Amino acid sequence: MSVTLAPELAEAIRESAERQSLSFDDWVIAAAGLKFRADDEAAAFEEAEEKRRRAGLQEYLDEYYAEFGESTEEQLAEAERRVAEGKRLSYEYYARCEAARKAAEA
Repeated sequence: MSVTLAPELAEAIRESAERQSLSFDDWVIAAAGLKFRADDEAAAFEEAEEKRRRAGLQEYLDEYYAEFGESTEEQLAEAERRVAEGKRLSYEYYARCEAARKAAEA
């Protein structure tokens, strides 16, 4: 495999490798390993944070439902209708804006 590095980066790696008594290749391998572990840890942290958020939302919903009761089928249908109408209006607005932009460019 061949990798091209900026000369300054290659020199910094050489210097760091020498200080650690590593070959250039061993230094790059160690750095790649650290990157993979950091990515894995970041993914695990993001997953834990998502679980925490979902648990918080579920707790809120449980409290809401305990106080006000669950939504009826009619309420859910009305909410879906409103969301669909909002999407339709936003798409229409976007289309009008795009048409106006294209007309202005012409």
